[in-house]
Amino acid sequence: MTDTTTNSGLADATLDEIRLALAPAIAANAGFDGWGDDARDLAADAVGVDRDVARLAFPGGAVEMIDAWFASVDAAMLAQLPPERLAAMKIRAKITALVEARLTETAPNREALRRALAILALPQNALRGVKLGWHAADVMWRAAGDTATDYNHYTKRTILAGVYAATITVFLDDESDGHAATSAFLARRIEGIMRFEKTKARLIGQSDLRPSLSRFIGRLRYPAV
Repeated sequence: MTDTTTNSGLADATLDEIRLALAPAIAANAGFDGWGDDARDLAADAVGVDRDVARLAFPGGAVEMIDAWFASVDAAMLAQLPPERLAAMKIRAKITALVEARLTETAPNREALRRALAILALPQNALRGVKLGWHAADVMWRAAGDTATDYNHYTKRTILAGVYAATITVFLDDESDGHAATSAFLARRIEGIMRFEKTKARLIGQSDLRPSLSRFIGRLRYPAV
C-alpha cells in the first residue's frame, strides 16, 4: 500500500501524534461502523495516513481508539477555554464551562460516544473506563486551577467523575433545544459539588478548633510552668 503520510503533513509524526490526528475522524465513523477496523481505516484514508501505520498506532484496538478520542476531546476543551479565560471565572463557572466544552466536542458524535461507553462497560475494560473517567475529571480540575495534593485531590476528582458520568447519561438521550435538559441537570449537580466543598471546608475549620487529645495528655505529663 502506498504511504500517504507525506501528503498529510504527518510524514514525520510520532505514533502519538498520529493517534491524536486520527481519533476525531475515527469517532466520526464509529457511530455508524463501530470502534473497529473499518472506522480506523476510513479515518486513515480521510486524514491521509497509511492504513498499516494507522493499525500500528492502535495495537490495542477499540479501547485505544476511544482513549485517543478522549485525549483529543481534552485538547479541544482546553483550546476552547485557555487559562486567561478561565482565570476570570469563579470555580463553579469554571467547572461548568469545562464540562460543557467536553459535551460540545462530543455532541456531533453522540452515537460514537454511546458505543464507546458500552465498550468501556465490558468487564475486561471496566478498569480502563474508570481510569479514563478519573483522568477527565483530573484534567478539568487542573484546568480550573486546583492544586490540592492531599485527600481533597482525590475527593474532588471522584465526585466530578461521577457528576460527569451522570451528565453524559442524560446528554446521550437529550433531545431538548440546545441540550437544555443536560445543562439544567449539570447545574444541579455542580451546585451539589459546591455545597459539599463548603460543608467540608467548614468541618475542617471546626476540627482545627477542637481540643486535641494528644495535646491534652501531653500537658498532663508535662504541665506548663
